[in-house]
Amino acid sequence: MDFIQDNLLNLIVFFPTVAALMIILLPDDEKALIRRLSFILSLVPLALVLVMWFSYDRVAADMQFQVKAEWFPALGASYHMGIDGLSLAMWLLATILTPLAILASFGIEENVKMFMALFLIMETAMLGLFASLDLIIFFIFWEFGLVPMYFLIKLWGGADRDYASFKFMIYTMAGSLGLLLSIQVMGLATGTFDIVELMDKWVNLPAGGMLAGSNLSVDLVKNVAFWAFVVAFAIKVPVWPFHTWLPDAHTQAPTAGSMLLAGVLLKLGAYGFLRLVIPLFPAQAHTAAAVLATFGMLSIVMGGFAAFGQWDFKRLVAYSSINHMGFVLLGIAVTAYVYGLPGESTALTNDAIMATNGAIFQMFNHGLSAAGMFFMVGVIYERAHTRDLKRFGGLWSVLPMFGAILVFTSLASLGLPGLNGFVSEFMIVRGSWGIFEIQVALSMIGLLMTGAYILKGIGQTLHGSTKEEWLGLKDMTLREHLVIWPLMALMLSLGVWPQWLLVFINDTVTKLFG
Repeated sequence: MDFIQDNLLNLIVFFPTVAALMIILLPDDEKALIRRLSFILSLVPLALVLVMWFSYDRVAADMQFQVKAEWFPALGASYHMGIDGLSLAMWLLATILTPLAILASFGIEENVKMFMALFLIMETAMLGLFASLDLIIFFIFWEFGLVPMYFLIKLWGGADRDYASFKFMIYTMAGSLGLLLSIQVMGLATGTFDIVELMDKWVNLPAGGMLAGSNLSVDLVKNVAFWAFVVAFAIKVPVWPFHTWLPDAHTQAPTAGSMLLAGVLLKLGAYGFLRLVIPLFPAQAHTAAAVLATFGMLSIVMGGFAAFGQWDFKRLVAYSSINHMGFVLLGIAVTAYVYGLPGESTALTNDAIMATNGAIFQMFNHGLSAAGMFFMVGVIYERAHTRDLKRFGGLWSVLPMFGAILVFTSLASLGLPGLNGFVSEFMIVRGSWGIFEIQVALSMIGLLMTGAYILKGIGQTLHGSTKEEWLGLKDMTLREHLVIWPLMALMLSLGVWPQWLLVFINDTVTKLFG
């Protein structure tokens, strides 16, 4: 038992990869066994994260469950991993969505073994990134996560999967180039890649001086590195106008791939802002906070209008992710403004704590609602073999359970009071209002469009006269209910009693500003 407790973090991170290797060893023709074993093994990290959840010490000031070992001493890189409230919330999200996505994939018939193995390997990449406390380790997991998703889109995607997978890979790798160069410069300047040490050594490099071993000023290098980090993470979020890869990737990805892409992978960018950009570049982040808030507002508004203009149901949901993640960036902008503010203001700090809590909570909530929406689109596509909203209509009379669940998940995505999306978006708006009034006011246009595209999706699908071609459709199966009901339960519980998750997030955020 002590061994498990001492190595709990490593067990959680690397167990999915071990499970993937076990799946690869199974015979190709044992498809039922591969599906069931993949699902069962994917539940193990969730169980271990729950053990960590109940063992987590909310009072502790430092990272918990830390693992540190020498890895590349010549470079100053080490294997350093640890967890706080932010990481723990993202781990819970990833370990909930992975088994549900695998369960949603039981209809896959082509190369089932490789499909399941890629999902499990991608889970290791996501968990490893959320726990990384060394920039080199962070970058390795950052890049490692691209590969499984690339192949999931390319091999099991739709008609334009080659184009979508190529665009997904190129966009993300383009942002990674500047990120890698900046990481190298930071390591060379300070002699370490350890994130905890860099918060002292890198942040406190003397302004106006020259960078060690070069003819470049510290201020110039910090500004360039800051914007390289921002662009890399903005592409991943994605922030308007770096968003164009997302609708194509979502539209062509298999249903389970879209569930994880929207549910977890988009959060890697927002996590990078909170874990790296703001703590390592407080002065630059403060200066650029208004720019971040403006781009967050534009993402909310433009994403809302773009979603309303879609007639492909899956593409509509894809653009809605840009709209919802814009709120996350708006909250992060408040974090950036107050964290790097010289002096101390209790009122502004309280606003920043509120907005930052809301941003992290929105990351979790959007992961649930987006995964649920993509799954429901996948359910109807499997039956009708189309996502064209113009062809639907009156499906509620044919598929009553599907209709009721689609309305529930749509309203959670809308932000209906009593469901999870309302709480996080309200917190972000409340915390942002005293600092970025103009951006918050303009973002309400995007909130209006959120209602418009949600009602469009529901109305075109469920209401109106029922077309004869859909009369023979069968309602949701038991397996499909087992995928969506846990998501619905979480959406409702977080809307009624968000405190069960927010206390862990708030402890970490309060220490960040303390």
